[in-house]
Amino acid sequence: MKNKASYFLSDFHLGVPNHKDSLSREKRIISFLDQIKSEAKAIYFLGDVFDFWFEWEHVVPKGYVRFLAKVAELVESGIEIHFFKGNHDMWQFGYLENELGIKLHSDQLELKIDGEYFYLHHGDGLEKQDRFYRFIKKIFRSSFFQWLFARLHPNTSMSIAMYFSKTSRKKNQKKQTPSNTNDEWLYQFAKKHYEMNTKIDYYIFGHRHIPMQLELSNDCQYVNIGDWLQHFTYAKYTNKKIELLEHSS
Repeated sequence: MKNKASYFLSDFHLGVPNHKDSLSREKRIISFLDQIKSEAKAIYFLGDVFDFWFEWEHVVPKGYVRFLAKVAELVESGIEIHFFKGNHDMWQFGYLENELGIKLHSDQLELKIDGEYFYLHHGDGLEKQDRFYRFIKKIFRSSFFQWLFARLHPNTSMSIAMYFSKTSRKKNQKKQTPSNTNDEWLYQFAKKHYEMNTKIDYYIFGHRHIPMQLELSNDCQYVNIGDWLQHFTYAKYTNKKIELLEHSS
Protein backbone atom coordinates (compact mmCIF):
# COMPACT_ATOMS: atom_id res chain seq x y z
CA MET A 1 0.00 0.00 0.00
CA LYS A 2 1.36 3.42 -0.99
CA ASN A 3 2.19 5.69 1.92
CA LYS A 4 0.24 8.92 2.03
CA ALA A 5 2.14 12.21 1.73
CA SER A 6 2.51 15.42 3.69
CA TYR A 7 2.41 18.65 1.67
CA PHE A 8 3.86 22.07 2.46
CA LEU A 9 2.71 25.29 0.76
CA SER A 10 3.12 28.98 1.51
CA ASP A 11 2.67 32.58 0.43
CA PHE A 12 -0.50 32.59 -1.65
CA HIS A 13 -1.14 36.25 -0.73
CA LEU A 14 -4.77 35.93 -1.70
CA GLY A 15 -6.29 39.36 -2.28
CA VAL A 16 -3.55 40.92 -4.43
CA PRO A 17 -2.92 42.53 -6.80
CA ASN A 18 -6.62 42.73 -7.65
CA HIS A 19 -9.77 40.62 -7.41
CA LYS A 20 -9.46 39.11 -10.89
CA ASP A 21 -5.87 37.91 -10.54
CA SER A 22 -6.39 36.77 -6.96
CA LEU A 23 -9.46 34.76 -7.95
CA SER A 24 -7.54 33.11 -10.79
CA ARG A 25 -4.75 32.14 -8.37
CA GLU A 26 -7.30 30.92 -5.82
CA LYS A 27 -8.88 28.62 -8.41
CA ARG A 28 -5.45 27.26 -9.34
CA ILE A 29 -4.74 26.49 -5.69
CA ILE A 30 -8.08 24.72 -5.36
CA SER A 31 -7.36 22.68 -8.49
CA PHE A 32 -4.04 21.62 -6.95
CA LEU A 33 -5.70 20.67 -3.66
CA ASP A 34 -8.18 18.54 -5.58
CA GLN A 35 -5.28 16.79 -7.33
CA ILE A 36 -3.53 15.84 -4.09
CA LYS A 37 -6.46 15.10 -1.76
CA SER A 38 -6.51 11.38 -2.49
CA GLU A 39 -2.88 10.91 -1.42
CA ALA A 40 -2.53 13.61 1.26
CA LYS A 41 -2.58 12.78 4.95
CA ALA A 42 -1.61 16.31 6.06
CA ILE A 43 -1.26 19.75 4.46
CA TYR A 44 0.77 22.53 6.07
CA PHE A 45 0.09 26.12 4.96
CA LEU A 46 3.18 27.95 6.20
CA GLY A 47 1.81 31.49 6.37
CA ASP A 48 0.77 34.46 4.25
CA VAL A 49 -2.14 32.53 2.80
CA PHE A 50 -3.90 35.91 2.76
CA ASP A 51 -2.25 39.20 1.94
CA PHE A 52 -4.15 40.59 4.91
CA TRP A 53 -6.41 39.00 7.49
CA PHE A 54 -8.00 40.33 10.65
CA GLU A 55 -10.82 38.87 12.70
CA TRP A 56 -13.12 41.35 14.37
CA GLU A 57 -15.60 40.00 16.91
CA HIS A 58 -18.36 39.59 14.31
CA VAL A 59 -16.60 40.34 11.00
CA VAL A 60 -13.91 38.72 8.84
CA PRO A 61 -12.54 39.92 5.46
CA LYS A 62 -14.85 39.09 2.59
CA GLY A 63 -13.77 36.80 -0.22
CA TYR A 64 -11.82 33.54 -0.48
CA VAL A 65 -15.01 31.46 -0.10
CA ARG A 66 -13.86 28.87 -2.63
CA PHE A 67 -10.57 28.30 -0.85
CA LEU A 68 -12.14 28.23 2.62
CA ALA A 69 -14.81 25.80 1.47
CA LYS A 70 -12.15 23.52 -0.03
CA VAL A 71 -10.16 23.54 3.23
CA ALA A 72 -13.30 22.64 5.19
CA GLU A 73 -13.99 19.80 2.75
CA LEU A 74 -10.46 18.44 3.14
CA VAL A 75 -10.68 18.56 6.93
CA GLU A 76 -14.00 16.73 6.88
CA SER A 77 -12.50 14.08 4.60
CA GLY A 78 -9.93 13.29 7.32
CA ILE A 79 -6.92 15.28 6.06
CA GLU A 80 -5.06 17.14 8.79
CA ILE A 81 -4.75 20.84 7.90
CA HIS A 82 -2.29 23.20 9.61
CA PHE A 83 -2.20 27.00 9.23
CA PHE A 84 0.81 29.05 10.31
CA LYS A 85 0.51 32.76 11.00
CA GLY A 86 2.60 34.77 8.54
CA ASN A 87 3.61 38.40 8.74
CA HIS A 88 0.64 39.33 6.51
CA ASP A 89 -2.04 37.23 8.21
CA MET A 90 -0.98 36.98 11.85
CA TRP A 91 -4.28 38.30 13.20
CA GLN A 92 -6.13 35.00 13.32
CA PHE A 93 -8.00 34.53 16.58
CA GLY A 94 -9.97 31.31 16.24
CA TYR A 95 -12.47 31.81 13.43
CA LEU A 96 -10.69 29.52 10.98
CA GLU A 97 -10.06 26.94 13.69
CA ASN A 98 -13.71 26.89 14.75
CA GLU A 99 -15.27 27.09 11.28
CA LEU A 100 -12.87 24.92 9.30
CA GLY A 101 -11.35 22.63 11.89
CA ILE A 102 -7.74 23.56 11.10
CA LYS A 103 -4.83 23.53 13.53
CA LEU A 104 -3.36 27.02 13.98
CA HIS A 105 0.29 27.78 14.86
CA SER A 106 1.63 31.19 15.88
CA ASP A 107 5.34 30.42 15.68
CA GLN A 108 7.55 27.41 15.00
CA LEU A 109 6.37 23.85 15.16
CA GLU A 110 8.69 20.94 15.76
CA LEU A 111 7.11 17.60 15.01
CA LYS A 112 7.85 14.06 13.97
CA ILE A 113 6.55 12.63 10.68
CA ASP A 114 7.23 8.99 9.85
CA GLY A 115 10.05 8.90 12.35
CA GLU A 116 11.85 12.03 11.08
CA TYR A 117 12.00 15.45 12.76
CA PHE A 118 10.74 18.65 11.15
CA TYR A 119 11.17 22.30 12.09
CA LEU A 120 8.42 24.40 10.49
CA HIS A 121 8.04 28.19 10.56
CA HIS A 122 6.78 30.90 8.24
CA GLY A 123 10.25 32.45 8.48
CA ASP A 124 9.53 36.02 9.56
CA GLY A 125 11.31 37.53 12.53
CA LEU A 126 14.03 34.90 12.74
CA GLU A 127 16.75 37.25 11.54
CA LYS A 128 18.20 38.85 14.67
CA GLN A 129 19.62 41.73 12.63
CA ASP A 130 16.12 42.82 11.63
CA ARG A 131 15.50 44.50 14.96
CA PHE A 132 12.91 46.92 13.57
CA TYR A 133 10.62 44.18 12.27
CA ARG A 134 11.03 42.10 15.41
CA PHE A 135 9.98 45.16 17.42
CA ILE A 136 7.02 45.84 15.13
CA LYS A 137 5.96 42.18 15.32
CA LYS A 138 5.78 42.42 19.11
CA ILE A 139 3.53 45.47 18.79
CA PHE A 140 1.29 43.82 16.20
CA ARG A 141 0.92 40.75 18.40
CA SER A 142 0.14 42.73 21.53
CA SER A 143 -3.45 42.37 22.73
CA PHE A 144 -3.64 46.12 23.37
CA PHE A 145 -2.72 47.04 19.78
CA GLN A 146 -5.14 44.43 18.43
CA TRP A 147 -7.87 45.89 20.64
CA LEU A 148 -7.13 49.39 19.30
CA PHE A 149 -7.14 48.21 15.69
CA ALA A 150 -10.46 46.43 16.20
CA ARG A 151 -12.03 49.71 17.32
CA LEU A 152 -11.61 51.10 13.79
CA HIS A 153 -14.35 50.61 11.24
CA PRO A 154 -13.38 47.64 9.01
CA ASN A 155 -13.39 49.87 5.90
CA THR A 156 -10.81 52.16 7.52
CA SER A 157 -8.67 49.45 9.05
CA MET A 158 -8.65 47.38 5.84
CA SER A 159 -7.49 50.41 3.83
CA ILE A 160 -4.67 51.10 6.29
CA ALA A 161 -3.62 47.45 6.42
CA MET A 162 -3.64 47.00 2.63
CA TYR A 163 -1.48 50.10 2.20
CA PHE A 164 1.18 48.78 4.59
CA SER A 165 0.90 45.30 3.09
CA LYS A 166 1.58 46.72 -0.37
CA THR A 167 4.53 48.73 0.95
CA SER A 168 6.00 45.64 2.62
CA ARG A 169 5.58 43.57 -0.54
CA LYS A 170 7.31 46.18 -2.72
CA LYS A 171 10.20 46.31 -0.26
CA ASN A 172 10.62 42.54 -0.36
CA GLN A 173 10.44 42.47 -4.18
CA LYS A 174 13.55 44.66 -4.31
CA LYS A 175 15.58 42.01 -2.52
CA GLN A 176 17.73 40.06 -4.92
CA THR A 177 17.93 36.29 -4.97
CA PRO A 178 21.02 35.36 -2.96
CA SER A 179 24.06 34.45 -5.04
CA ASN A 180 25.20 31.89 -2.47
CA THR A 181 24.03 30.32 0.76
CA ASN A 182 26.00 32.77 2.88
CA ASP A 183 23.58 35.48 1.68
CA GLU A 184 20.42 33.53 2.44
CA TRP A 185 19.63 34.38 6.04
CA LEU A 186 16.99 31.69 6.63
CA TYR A 187 19.49 29.04 5.53
CA GLN A 188 22.02 30.56 7.92
CA PHE A 189 19.43 30.54 10.71
CA ALA A 190 18.74 26.85 10.07
CA LYS A 191 22.46 26.08 10.02
CA LYS A 192 23.02 27.72 13.43
CA HIS A 193 19.89 26.12 14.87
CA TYR A 194 20.95 22.69 13.62
CA GLU A 195 24.31 22.98 15.34
CA MET A 196 22.41 23.06 18.64
CA ASN A 197 19.59 20.69 17.62
CA THR A 198 21.10 17.92 15.55
CA LYS A 199 17.95 15.81 15.82
CA ILE A 200 16.21 17.94 13.12
CA ASP A 201 16.06 16.28 9.70
CA TYR A 202 14.23 19.03 7.74
CA TYR A 203 13.88 22.79 8.12
CA ILE A 204 10.96 24.08 6.06
CA PHE A 205 10.10 27.76 5.62
CA GLY A 206 8.11 30.13 3.43
CA HIS A 207 8.32 33.93 3.63
CA ARG A 208 11.28 34.48 1.32
CA HIS A 209 9.46 33.52 -1.92
CA ILE A 210 12.66 31.81 -3.09
CA PRO A 211 12.27 28.08 -3.88
CA MET A 212 15.41 26.43 -2.54
CA GLN A 213 16.48 22.99 -1.33
CA LEU A 214 19.93 22.67 0.22
CA GLU A 215 21.79 20.25 2.45
CA LEU A 216 22.76 21.41 5.92
CA SER A 217 24.51 18.10 6.49
CA ASN A 218 24.29 14.54 5.24
CA ASP A 219 21.35 14.08 7.60
CA CYS A 220 19.54 17.43 7.35
CA GLN A 221 18.00 19.58 4.61
CA TYR A 222 16.84 23.18 4.32
CA VAL A 223 13.79 23.80 2.13
CA ASN A 224 12.16 27.08 1.23
CA ILE A 225 8.89 26.29 -0.50
CA GLY A 226 8.70 29.50 -2.53
CA ASP A 227 5.31 31.07 -3.30
CA TRP A 228 2.20 30.98 -5.48
CA LEU A 229 2.62 34.47 -6.86
CA GLN A 230 5.37 33.60 -9.33
CA HIS A 231 6.78 30.13 -8.69
CA PHE A 232 3.78 27.92 -7.78
CA THR A 233 6.05 25.61 -5.81
CA TYR A 234 5.47 23.26 -2.90
CA ALA A 235 7.18 20.48 -0.98
CA LYS A 236 6.02 16.89 -0.78
CA TYR A 237 7.24 14.43 1.84
CA THR A 238 6.63 10.72 1.55
CA ASN A 239 8.62 7.52 2.14
CA LYS A 240 11.25 9.50 4.09
CA LYS A 241 12.00 11.71 1.09
CA ILE A 242 11.22 15.38 0.54
CA GLU A 243 10.85 16.92 -2.91
CA LEU A 244 10.55 20.57 -3.97
CA LEU A 245 8.13 20.58 -6.88
CA GLU A 246 6.34 23.02 -9.18
CA HIS A 247 2.66 22.89 -10.02
CA SER A 248 1.97 23.25 -13.72
CA SER A 249 -1.38 24.82 -14.61
